[in-house]
Amino acid sequence: MSEEWLWKSAADLGRGIASGEIDALSLTETYLAAIAAHPLRDRIYARLTEDRALAEAKAAGERARLGQRRGPLDGVPISWKDLFDTAGVATEAGSALLKGRVPDRDALVLRNATAAGLVCLGKTHMSELAFSGLGYNPVTQTPPSVNDAEAVAGGSSSGAAVSVAQGLAACGIGSDTGGSVRIPSVWNDLVGLKTTSGLLPLDGVVPLVESLDTVGPLCRNVEDAALMLGALGGTPAPDLAGATLDGVRFMVLDTAALDDMEDAPRAGFQSAVERLQNAGATIEHRAVPLVDDVVALGAIIMTPEAYATWRDVIEAAPEKMFAGILDRFRAGATFSAPDYVAAWRHLHRLRAEWLEATAEFDAVLMPTSPVLPPKIARLAEDPEYYAHVNILALRNTKIGNFLGLAALTLPTGMPSTGIMLSTAPMSENRLLRLGAAAEAALA
Repeated sequence: MSEEWLWKSAADLGRGIASGEIDALSLTETYLAAIAAHPLRDRIYARLTEDRALAEAKAAGERARLGQRRGPLDGVPISWKDLFDTAGVATEAGSALLKGRVPDRDALVLRNATAAGLVCLGKTHMSELAFSGLGYNPVTQTPPSVNDAEAVAGGSSSGAAVSVAQGLAACGIGSDTGGSVRIPSVWNDLVGLKTTSGLLPLDGVVPLVESLDTVGPLCRNVEDAALMLGALGGTPAPDLAGATLDGVRFMVLDTAALDDMEDAPRAGFQSAVERLQNAGATIEHRAVPLVDDVVALGAIIMTPEAYATWRDVIEAAPEKMFAGILDRFRAGATFSAPDYVAAWRHLHRLRAEWLEATAEFDAVLMPTSPVLPPKIARLAEDPEYYAHVNILALRNTKIGNFLGLAALTLPTGMPSTGIMLSTAPMSENRLLRLGAAAEAALA
């Protein structure tokens, strides 16, 4: 067994299993031992699935011995956000409202991943009911950022990100409704993929806003994101071979996406853009004013649907919830049905206008987050600050959710800062090829 395995990419671990250099069972045992010994274990994992993991790893090792591997990630151990159903194991979505909820069937994306040979290590902590981009959860646990033990990790897929950043999973699987894969990815120096709504199935995923909910991986690199996309969907992974920035045109979004930025995220983004340009990409700055309307409309859509989904459960025991998230849910009651329907109709028109305005570019670039991860103590003490910084952290990522885009965040090399690439709906293969080329330029 080797602790070096804990820091390898999922793809490299898969190659090691295929070559016989890594034994799948020993690999999973190494991860489980590292989790058991880690001082942050209980702040990262809500619960482990040790027996399942060992059985899956043993089977993967036998397939490797027989030359019958199911795919490039067969035998690789990963973590799952605690809103993906796991048969016979509690799935509570970070909320006391769902305490003791034990599904009898795995989520479909988990079934797909298992069929591809991936090993389920356990369930990771998250923001309550996935309705915060910060990862602060006084009800269960608050994982810390890998770069600042006193700061939050980002949400709502907080534990998913920290499990990878701390070497306790080769990849984490999360969900993204307004930025919940990308914010924890950027604040923990990971690659995070926000898929197009509808690309990956939501069967067995605890919902927040089903019209916007998406599933995506938090990874060490773009290759892992591509392989995980294939495994989660039960489809071939995108081909990244020969990806290049030659002839690529990127648009930097000049609107509110660049406002109110802290110095480090601004510097990280500007440095990354310069390196992409030096690697052969053409960079143009454009303003698309409709983005402001998109963000305003998104709020009218997101909160009413979230509250409609959870109202009966919440109002049966509101005292069990963290006040900051309870207030956000209840805000959904202030909108009328005509406002909600009108917002969707307008948003569909704006989505078409966005695609027309950006059609000449290969991808749109934005800073992933305008701020660094905030301190846990201040979030606990200052409700107004919590509400303000939660909205600010998600400001840029929400653009992609409301416009229905595919999006990928890459680390800039400056701690807890990222650059985000967005492309048209259902263009994940092209996005990941661009991401692979960009990743090489940023290395």
